[in-house]
Amino acid sequence: MVRLLRPFGRAVTYTRWLHLCIAIVWPALWLFVQEAWWTWVVAGVALAPAALVPAMRTVEGLQARLLLTGHRHDEEGAGIVVAPSATWGDRGRLVVWLEARLVLGWLTTTVSAQLVFALVDLSAAPFGRDFEEGRLSLLGGHAWWHILLVPPTLIALAGAVLVSGHLVTALALRLLGPSPAERRAALEERTEQLLERTRIARELHDSIGHALTVAVVQAGAARAAGDPAFTDRALSAIEETGRAALEDLERVLGVLRESERPVSSRPTLTDADRLLESARASGAKVDIETTGALDTVPGPVSREGYRILQEALTNVLRHAGAVPTRVRIAVADAALTLEIRNPLPADIPGPGRGSGLRGIRERAALLGGHAETGPDRGDWQVHVELPVS
Repeated sequence: MVRLLRPFGRAVTYTRWLHLCIAIVWPALWLFVQEAWWTWVVAGVALAPAALVPAMRTVEGLQARLLLTGHRHDEEGAGIVVAPSATWGDRGRLVVWLEARLVLGWLTTTVSAQLVFALVDLSAAPFGRDFEEGRLSLLGGHAWWHILLVPPTLIALAGAVLVSGHLVTALALRLLGPSPAERRAALEERTEQLLERTRIARELHDSIGHALTVAVVQAGAARAAGDPAFTDRALSAIEETGRAALEDLERVLGVLRESERPVSSRPTLTDADRLLESARASGAKVDIETTGALDTVPGPVSREGYRILQEALTNVLRHAGAVPTRVRIAVADAALTLEIRNPLPADIPGPGRGSGLRGIRERAALLGGHAETGPDRGDWQVHVELPVS
């Protein structure tokens, strides 16, 4: 019983009925001036040109969103569009909506009014009042048992209000909802947002992870060495790496704060020397072989290549320590090749399922390339090929 009465405790149940009443206000006023059935036909015909105005969709959408769903005009998830009509399909659906709302509003208000009048008559009948002409003509005179018809009439009125509200809301979601083009645009925007969040997560993982790894390795080595000169060099390397990480963090936070901020300030492969120096300062012997002009690599490819190299060197320091590492960067007409190899540590680090290696593969895949990571002929290798054309 409580479940059946619950909808009548919600404000939206009554605002939906109000929404239908609003639809017939101006035709009803006209009906008082000219009492003829054709006034409703004229009212329906007059709505069609109004639906062709693009802003009319915004007006109807705002009204429907507020009264039918209970959402504010700036709240997401209502399922009703408040943008102007952009295509003839939008205008056509708006024409159908206005006509359907007029018809449904007329039916709902007529039935509701008749039921309200009937409730008044049935309640007054036991006290000697006859029914008004035109209402409940099947019941003649007045009798005490007419009061027994009040509960079913009240239930019928509640049902009319509830059913008409659900029906007009379903129509609004169908006719005022997003078109296929708008759904596709929203899906593309959502995809872009998810890709941007993934990219930012990778940026934070690679830059901050690299800095923390270098700091941990340097601090551990300095404590084990017990040499003031080595400790001074380690602290300098930690300071330089931390400063670079703060710069990277500021870039990432700048993207979050300013969605239109350009990404051109992000480091590229031409800045790879600072990664190599950081790794060397941590004790690793890094040899690099560069083929081709790095400055000819397109910006997006060069920036992702820098992050891939950064993550690969971070993994070397984290899992293998200060070991000899070979880096090869080759730029050809059609591809950029990155290869990082280091001796396998005593404990082989598994099949390469970490988040860093996954990030390397994701970066390569987003650019149409591919990445291979794992043991190879006694070494651990990261081999990446990215298209540059």
